[in-house]
Amino acid sequence: MQFKNPELLYALFLLIIPILIHLFQLRRFQNVEFTNVKFLKSVKLQTRKSSQLKKWVTLVTRMLLLACIIMVFAQPFIPNTEDFNDTQDTVIYLDNSFSMEAKGRNGTLLNEAIQDIINTLPEDEKITLFTNNQTYRNTTVKVLKNDLIQLAHSPTQLNYDAVYLKGKQLFSNTGAATKNLVLVSDFQQKGSLLNFEKDSTVQLKLVQPKSTLTSNISIDSLYVTNRTTETIDLNVKLSNAAEPIDNVSISLFNNDVLLTKSAVDIDKEAETTFTIANNKVINGKLVIDDLGLQYDNTFYFNINLKPKIKVLAINENADDSFLKRIYTADEFDYNSFKLNTLNFNLIPEQNLILLNELETLSNALKTALIAYKNDGGKLVIIPADKIDVNSYNQILKDLSLPTFGNDNTNEKRITSINYNHPLLANVFYSKVTNFQYPKVEKPYRFSSNSNAVLSYEDGTPFLAGNTHTYAFSSALNSDNSNFKNSQLIIPVLYNMGLQSLKLSQLYYTIGQPNSIAIQTLIGQDDILTLASEDTSVIPLQKTYSKSVILETEDYPNTAGILNVKNKEQILQNLSFNYDRAESNLSYYDLSTLNNVSVDTSLATTINTIKSNTSINALWKWFVIFALVFLILEMLLLKYLK
Repeated sequence: MQFKNPELLYALFLLIIPILIHLFQLRRFQNVEFTNVKFLKSVKLQTRKSSQLKKWVTLVTRMLLLACIIMVFAQPFIPNTEDFNDTQDTVIYLDNSFSMEAKGRNGTLLNEAIQDIINTLPEDEKITLFTNNQTYRNTTVKVLKNDLIQLAHSPTQLNYDAVYLKGKQLFSNTGAATKNLVLVSDFQQKGSLLNFEKDSTVQLKLVQPKSTLTSNISIDSLYVTNRTTETIDLNVKLSNAAEPIDNVSISLFNNDVLLTKSAVDIDKEAETTFTIANNKVINGKLVIDDLGLQYDNTFYFNINLKPKIKVLAINENADDSFLKRIYTADEFDYNSFKLNTLNFNLIPEQNLILLNELETLSNALKTALIAYKNDGGKLVIIPADKIDVNSYNQILKDLSLPTFGNDNTNEKRITSINYNHPLLANVFYSKVTNFQYPKVEKPYRFSSNSNAVLSYEDGTPFLAGNTHTYAFSSALNSDNSNFKNSQLIIPVLYNMGLQSLKLSQLYYTIGQPNSIAIQTLIGQDDILTLASEDTSVIPLQKTYSKSVILETEDYPNTAGILNVKNKEQILQNLSFNYDRAESNLSYYDLSTLNNVSVDTSLATTINTIKSNTSINALWKWFVIFALVFLILEMLLLKYLK
């Protein structure tokens, strides 16, 4: 037993007062004379014995009464736990990702957790709470209440290792406090094993509310399978996280106008195709009917008018017919000029420039090309059989490319493909190991093997470059190489042209880095915005002479179709969708984890933490005892004769 006010126990010394009064009281018995002395003496002895017994019993009763009153003010109690004296420092992680939209016993899993916080924690108790996109430090439920009620789902989720580390960093510096880290999540499986590093200073408590959701259908992706001059075939991919379902309805809208509907039977996955008109602006929206998670039932996409990519080939004596066959008129605006007839004013207008086997590069041409590259232009260098190495190396240095050494008279085969290079991203379904190796008679040797796209059998690059500039190590004419007849030339040169103008995609994913080129001319102080009816966002952007590159990742953070605007002028539309990773209904089994406390209810966990600081108060019992002793004293004085 312990006391809240132990200093008041010194008042127990006051119990000596009734003892002193009892021992030194001045009352005396009076003698009464009677004729029969023997009889009176016997009565006198009996009366004195009864009086002494009554006084001692009354004394004990009064002392116990006074002791109980003192104990009431000292407030005795019995603690429930050994660490009840420690300050409780509580940090709560509340997972507000889209998977927490799943239905629980009383609404969504997120709303259940919010109600547990509001209804279970005292309004004035200090806590720290953080979500996937917000942090509230050293606050109270009273202050947080409105924010919690209005808490929206986040398109991104912190991984559980990051949650654990961040939670430990949010504790206060109070050394004697008991640190309770509470992680509230459905603990959706993410592919890697769930494991928390043991920390003896932190009491880790996991709360995994259980969902009643048994099925969920999601629109996963959309892509073009066929494009003609009149139509576009759009393929829609769906996934299902439950038993097979028949006749799932899919609706295709342009703005709010229903274009067509389809129905599919889905097991784990399903696909369907819609055919729409080409050369027409489409602000598309796909909608499915599903009672599971709601965020993945709508999918936005855009089809904007596609400008032609401007390609300029600068030749000397080389044949450029192979370039004309690759850069066709349906996608490219291809032009070819001899160096001596080239109008330099055309250079800044191009998206891609190819130097096709020039023997030497003049200072004027190098200056124009460097300015063009710095303004966002893309450049490809194909050397001639015999070149002025110094003039080439000067521009290669300025372009941050490896320089040329002396030509090599030994024939080499092109045997290696760098599948991870951005130029070849998503070009090959699998790694090709048995293709017909092209050969080169007299290549130049690069000074470095870095940024190689295609390499010879000795590891030296045949094609090197970055996302802005590329250089071949040899001429591509038929006398020197058969690369023009190889199966590699089309994906390599076609991708160079395609990547020279970053056209907007059908859609973009929120939470992933996106680089979007907007073909427009804006003023020096103008900025582009992404706007809808409800919001407006200014993304990171780089301005060039003929385009603006928008960089997006976490913003915008709401799915939908946004207008790209320069002031009030709408330039084009872009669509953003949530990542579908949250559509998975597989969850970790937390019972396999060690050194953690696991529960399905946040309210239960909060009550457990509160019980560590609770006590069994005994002062009420001592009030009752005091009343009992007071009544006993009154009865003794009245009835004990």
